[in-house]
Amino acid sequence: MSEFVPFRFKVNLYNSGNNQLLCSGRFSEVSGFELTMEPKAIQEGGRNWGELQRAGQTKFAPMTLKRGVTSVNDLWSWFDASTRGANYGYRLHGEIIVLGNPGKGGSENPVMTWKLQGVMATKFKGPDLNSTSSQVAIEEVQLVHEGLELERQANDSAQGAQP
Repeated sequence: MSEFVPFRFKVNLYNSGNNQLLCSGRFSEVSGFELTMEPKAIQEGGRNWGELQRAGQTKFAPMTLKRGVTSVNDLWSWFDASTRGANYGYRLHGEIIVLGNPGKGGSENPVMTWKLQGVMATKFKGPDLNSTSSQVAIEEVQLVHEGLELERQANDSAQGAQP
């Protein structure tokens, strides 16, 4: 069974048209791994003891990526392109790769990959600027997506039950 620690991951974002890598890096935080299925209650005639529950629409929570500010402007450029001009609503697809303990020679050891489809930036937050602070400057981007899929590595024996 592979083990992983929650601070070893990387994020890749690709152009949906030509699969070109537009953003790749280590982030200090990724939050928003949340899916909710809203059941539909059906009242059946003659059934007086409870309602029937059917699967309803699945909704995806917004995700937030945070990282220390770098000289690379990829997050700002994506948000800027998504919110004005000819690229309004510009979407990407991406992956968040969770890494396990390093392999031989310190190589990366992917344990699971979250695949995202139809990713669109909805909020960019630059660093708080305070000359008396000793903290690292953090930038963040909030995004919405149209699909989330989990892939585990084939050698991972801890795979969950398949439907």
